[in-house]
Amino acid sequence: MNRKYTMVIQWSEEDNLYLVHLPEFPWQKFVTHGRTYQEAAQNGQEALDGLIEVMQDNNQPLPEPKSFSFV
Repeated sequence: MNRKYTMVIQWSEEDNLYLVHLPEFPWQKFVTHGRTYQEAAQNGQEALDGLIEVMQDNNQPLPEPKSFSFV
């Protein structure tokens, strides 16, 4: 199953890191971080894979991916 979820990566001056948020999983404010944008994206993908695996192992329904359209 190939699901496409949203990953928001934002810079935090306070933490001096890029923070990663997965909006379709709202109970997780920021799931991970990275010193570089690329590191944050890689860590975010690993966190997403882990969340999906745990939910599937526990027979929990996965959230529907959001769809965005730009005009």
